[in-house]
Amino acid sequence: MKQTYQERMDPKDYSLNEKLVLVNRVSKVVKKGRRFSFSALVVVGDGEGHVGTGLGKAREVPSAIRKGGAIARRNLVSVPIINGTIPYKIEGKVGGAHVMIRPAKPGTGIIAGGAMRSVMEVAGVKDIVTKSLGSSNKINVVRATMHAMSLLKNYDEEMERRGLRTTVSGEKSG
Repeated sequence: MKQTYQERMDPKDYSLNEKLVLVNRVSKVVKKGRRFSFSALVVVGDGEGHVGTGLGKAREVPSAIRKGGAIARRNLVSVPIINGTIPYKIEGKVGGAHVMIRPAKPGTGIIAGGAMRSVMEVAGVKDIVTKSLGSSNKINVVRATMHAMSLLKNYDEEMERRGLRTTVSGEKSG
């Protein structure tokens, strides 16, 4: 998985909404039988292009959800959203999960499966078309979606970083 550098964002700067994607009961076999615990996959976002995910694990469900939310707040990434959609097509892959995310025209809505839909809704994307290929494991699908979203760049900022600022007519300036 290719890592990208993103500045760490302070979650206190945003009013974040939390969405629970998955609660999973896991067991560990010990001498006296099975010991149960829970893992919770949580997605947080402000609806304005900032989203994060976290997987919390604990002996009780509420503790796992709280931990997942805390981890998600630490893993916030910024997503460039233009007119309610992303700037260009992108793909992400984690483990066996492979996701394709495409921009859509206004009025299309969020066309996505359950796990990816949660990420898109809390990120604030209004119109998008997605496809999940390969594994349907919700944890890996969400991670692949976040990987793809973290690779997105804002067109204007990228052109300026490269020193290729363009004017409205498309002519290079500077």
